[in-house]
Amino acid sequence: MAPSYYWKGYLKLSLVTCPVAMTPATSESEKVRFHTLNKATGNRVVSQYVDSVTGKPVKDENEAKGYARGESDYIILTEDDLDRVALDTVKTIDIEKFVPADSIEWTYLEKPHYLMPDDPVGNEAFAVIRDAMKADKVFGVSKLVMGRRERAVILEPRDEGIILWSLRFGDEVRPEDSYFEDINEEADPDLVPLVQKLIKQKSAHWSPEMASDPIQDALLKLIEEKKKLLKPKKAAKGKKDQAAPASNVVNIMDALRKSLEADLKNRKAG
Repeated sequence: MAPSYYWKGYLKLSLVTCPVAMTPATSESEKVRFHTLNKATGNRVVSQYVDSVTGKPVKDENEAKGYARGESDYIILTEDDLDRVALDTVKTIDIEKFVPADSIEWTYLEKPHYLMPDDPVGNEAFAVIRDAMKADKVFGVSKLVMGRRERAVILEPRDEGIILWSLRFGDEVRPEDSYFEDINEEADPDLVPLVQKLIKQKSAHWSPEMASDPIQDALLKLIEEKKKLLKPKKAAKGKKDQAAPASNVVNIMDALRKSLEADLKNRKAG
């Protein structure tokens, strides 16, 4: 099973260009998710768009984007209209500037993505850009259209690949001075060494287990307990002797894991 990518395009630095693919570095697929049900019937509740005036459901083909220019007065934009304003950054990550790696304020970092070559021919160009940034300890600054908005992004060389971080817009980050300016208490110099000793005792290497979710674990345990208490549903009439169709979820997950493991081994070998 070939890995799926969130985005494909080109990484460009001056005259150096190479095809690249990108996928989110984080996933929420393992989270416990709930469906909204009708408690009286046990059936799922379905949401749909409804016309605010007629009260009738709106068909998918009639849905459109609207910009309000007055009360109950909208300018309608079609998908063709929205495609017309597409920028070059829809398909190209053109590195505009480089900044010292330690100069990026973490509050601007939004979401990480893995960026990798998408064609063996472009491997060398990708590696040159990556290793040059590593050697100079800099991050690349560029722009990329994500979700129909052009976002500022930074490129961080990491191991054999590049981490692309989408950045929050400048007006989304609150200035820290307005919150910290009234903190003027000086630390007691006799207490600081004691706290340093505590820090040393509690120091450890970072592990993903430090960011585990105990509520998620408790929910999974609760769901398993409830599963055991539920009585199996009766087979539908006329289908008692038919075997239930085997689920392919486990097989797909196994195949995905094997694919990822094979991909990881190939990268290390390369």
